[in-house]
This record gives sequence, C-alpha cells and structure tokens, in this order.
Amino acid sequence: MEIEKKYTVKKLPKLEEYASHRIEQAYINRKPTLRIRRQDDEFYFTYKGDGLMARDEYNLPLNEEAYYHLKDKADGKVIVKTRYLIPYGRYTIELDIFEGELAPLIIAEVEFASVEEAESFVPPEWFDEDVTQNPEYQNSNLSR
Repeated sequence: MEIEKKYTVKKLPKLEEYASHRIEQAYINRKPTLRIRRQDDEFYFTYKGDGLMARDEYNLPLNEEAYYHLKDKADGKVIVKTRYLIPYGRYTIELDIFEGELAPLIIAEVEFASVEEAESFVPPEWFDEDVTQNPEYQNSNLSR
C-alpha cells in the first residue's frame, strides 16, 4: 500500500546538499496503472491500483532489455525528472523537478505509514498547494 501526499512548491531548498536520482518513466496502461521506470541504472515495472492518496502499489525488478522493449509500447510521453531526497523529521521529501515538456513543474511527495498520519502531516513552509486529490498531478496523467 502506498500512502502519499503531493504538493506544489513555492521555493526550492539548496538542492546540492541532497542525494538525487535521474528518473525516466512511461506508462503502458492507466486503468490499472502499469508503469515502467528507469532510476539511474535500475529498472522497474510497477502496478498501481485506484486512488489518489492511498492505493495498492507493487514494484518488480525489470532488466534493461525488457525496459526498452516496453518503452517502445508506452502510451503517451516519457516523463523525465530529477528526484531529490530531502530529510524532513522522520520523513523523506521526494522533490521531483520535471524536464522537457513538463518543465518547469516541480512536485514534492511525502509517503506515510497510515492515512491518519498523512492527514495530520504539517508540511514545511516552502511547500505550496496540496494537490494530492487533484488527478491532474498524477504522473500517469502528466504523461498524456
């Protein structure tokens, strides 16, 4: 089960202080969500169930050859972004800076152990709007 909230960002922290990953991802299907992802030199196939803040999620390893084979079958554009991992108390903020057609979009995501924990989360001041319940900010929709 994945439980996460998403926010737009009004001001960036100093990013050079944080670890980052280069991510490329594409969608094979949207209902259910079937995604392939390259994160640095690792490859994954992901199934995501319905929902915006809480939904089933299963990640399976994928080899490079299978990734590129499936990428050719992607529905929509390939999303490219840099993800920064920013510690925030007991959480890790995943700050995604999108490239290409989606630039200058920046989204911050935070994952939680429970829905109650997510609902009581107090975001840092540099976060802007909570867009968790807005399907326009789901990556699968951004790839259209």
